[in-house]
Formats: sequence, C-alpha cells, structure tokens
Amino acid sequence: MSKPIEASIVVVDDEPSIRELLVASLHFAGFEVNTAASGSEAIEVIEKVQPDLIVLDVMLPDIDGFTVTRRIRQEGINAPVLFLTARDDTQDKIMGLTVGGDDYVTKPFSLEEVVARIRAILRRTREQVEDDPIIRVADLEINEDSHDVTRAGQPVDLSPTEYKLLRYLMDNEGRVLSKAQILDHVWQYDWGGDAAIVESYISYLRKKVDGIEVDDGEGGKRKVTPLIETKRG
Repeated sequence: MSKPIEASIVVVDDEPSIRELLVASLHFAGFEVNTAASGSEAIEVIEKVQPDLIVLDVMLPDIDGFTVTRRIRQEGINAPVLFLTARDDTQDKIMGLTVGGDDYVTKPFSLEEVVARIRAILRRTREQVEDDPIIRVADLEINEDSHDVTRAGQPVDLSPTEYKLLRYLMDNEGRVLSKAQILDHVWQYDWGGDAAIVESYISYLRKKVDGIEVDDGEGGKRKVTPLIETKRG
C-alpha cells in the first residue's frame, strides 16, 4: 500500500541536484512535492498549488527568496516557509523571519533535519488551525466569529445572504455545485422565485470577491486571480 500524503510542499532551488535530493527525501517521507527553479516560477507554482509548506532557497537567479515571500504574503498565501541557504549570516536569518519565514536551515544540511523541521512546522501550524476561526481559500478569508471577509488582505462587504453563499462555496472548494444544491443550502427553498436568484448572487459575489485589485509589483495594479467559476451545462 502507498503511504498517505502528509502534506503538499513546494521546493524552490536553482540547483537541480539539491531539488532532486529534496524531492526524493520528501516523497519517501510521504509528502506531495512540486518544484520551481527561480523566484518568478516559484510564485506561479505556489499560487497554483496552494501548498501546505514552502521550502525556499534565498539565492535565486531572478527574484530572491525574501522577495518571493513578501509577494506571496501580499497575495494572502500564508503557507509556512522554511528557508534553505548557504548564507549563514545572523542578519540574513533575522530578515528571513521578519519577511514571513518560519525557519531557516543553512547549507550543507542534513536531509533528515530538513524533514524533521518540516514536520515540526506543520505540527505547529495544525495546532494553531484547530483553534483558528478563520476559513481560508487562497487569499480569501472568512472569520467565523466576527463574519468579517477579506480578499488579499482587503475587506469585502457582504450582505448576510452573500456571506452564507460564500461560506457554502468555500466549504465545498473544488466541487461543482448545482443551482438546486445551492438553493437548498442557502435559501432552503424559502425564497419563492426561481433558480435565477443563484446566478444573480454568484454575480454579486464575483464582483466583490474577484474584483479586488492588488499591486502588480511594478508600480501598477492588477486584479486578483479569480476564485469563483461558473460551469455551463
């Protein structure tokens, strides 16, 4: 029998030999692994995969690991980051932790130590999540206690029905939901109209949740990656 997957990890390092060693060790330990060889590729992979943890080299050929971490934090991606680097300077370690890193290992490193540190970080993260009222999908967050909603760190003002609909969609992330399912859960068929109300409220949500603008890193603005999709048929 195959081992159950412990967590999803993205490994970012420009040295192929180090990537291969880490991938082999992490696969053996039961982790699902995706890789990137540069900072720009790392941001793309992390946004797509939404990993549970990121193993990130500081010295990359284009964007350094500190900048990568800043960028993904701006996008609302809160996956813990373990820095791997040949730079053994105290100020670098402080910088890594300051920009949002969770741990720091210098090269050359023991693969067993890296796996142990990853598991320790994931344990801490899961313990925090158990008491966390925040529900997250990518950079979209709902606070179940206060009913506050944010996207990429920006507040999203929703009506009670919009909130209930968004909560239901987030609970069913990755699933295709029919109008009948949404009507049954959100309106409980108490609303006397037809299923067109679902399309209307999905449209309202899409404008509010997917219409947020963030810095593009070049002095301009861009819209966040869409999260709400409609499938026809």
